Amino acid sequence: MKRRQFLKWTGIGSLALLGGGLAAGRAMAANRYYKGPVSDHFDGTRFFNPGGEEPKGFTNLLRWRLNGKSIAWPEAYPSPFAPAVPEKRVTGNRLVVTMVGHASMLIQVAGLNILTDPVWAERTSPVSFAGPKRVNAPGIRLEDLPPVDIVIVTHNHYDHLDLDTLKRLHAAHRPHFITPLGNDAIFAPDLDNPRITVMDWGAQTYAGKNVTIHCEPCHHWSARGLNDRRMALWGAFVIETQAGRIYHIGDTGFHQGINYRAAAQKHGSFRLAILPIGAYEPRWFMQAQHQNPEEAVAGMQLARAAHAVGHHWGTVKLTDEGIEEPLAALRNALTAAAIEPGRFRALRPGEIFEVPDA
Repeated sequence: MKRRQFLKWTGIGSLALLGGGLAAGRAMAANRYYKGPVSDHFDGTRFFNPGGEEPKGFTNLLRWRLNGKSIAWPEAYPSPFAPAVPEKRVTGNRLVVTMVGHASMLIQVAGLNILTDPVWAERTSPVSFAGPKRVNAPGIRLEDLPPVDIVIVTHNHYDHLDLDTLKRLHAAHRPHFITPLGNDAIFAPDLDNPRITVMDWGAQTYAGKNVTIHCEPCHHWSARGLNDRRMALWGAFVIETQAGRIYHIGDTGFHQGINYRAAAQKHGSFRLAILPIGAYEPRWFMQAQHQNPEEAVAGMQLARAAHAVGHHWGTVKLTDEGIEEPLAALRNALTAAAIEPGRFRALRPGEIFEVPDA
């Protein structure tokens, strides 16, 4: 079978999500993204989750893709919100989050404009001819962005790191890029003299305007192709401001709540947690790497967050659940936990959330 036919048959979205499932069990080449000392989460070639679970390999990928249980998404799922035109700056004690789509959001706080995992591409895929295609337009047009100060790239999967988007943002805004170890090697060569801060878990960097950004563990993994599995680090980020602390995770498995408890113990409570709530079915395959809404609600509680934003749903189909299943599951989890639904909002593209001052 030709490579293109094979990728289409197995689901290019699955391979984009897994980013290297075919490489499981193969001898790995030298790490071309990062060289550094061995640590409690780096073995000299690959990063790993201490006490965690590795992503499943190719045999399990096929078992999943052939299960016949994937629920079809509509070709279009337009947002009820018009594309937003954000304020230029948000100051004082205000905190505003505007949804672009999937894991891409604009966080405005303390006079800074921060983009997370910006993807304006039509597909989240290593190829342009196939792969997960967005079913709604970005919630902010690129030309309507305010001056972008910081871009956080949490990890290198295609639904979180899009080279073309990063190039366009750099040309228009020349932001400060912040990312975990090794990811800079993927996009820096395509940018003209970028400012990039690479961070290990536990590191922090001053971002200006009395804002400090911390990189913390989450239970996930990384890959862009078939032979670079876990060669760049993934991470969660704590944004510490005078308006309160923000806990942002691009992707994570619940991992028994270990990382949520650690974040609260280290940083205290959070005004806002930004947490993934989608791409979680089937659980036997996805549980270690993608939490479901019930686990996200538990994570919100463990992190002692006053409010939460749910993302990673409703824009590109990556896994088996239906497009609105995360919404129903989130409602049920909030009811079971006796949490007011307005405290945990699953945002749609173009939706603006002015976070209450708890």
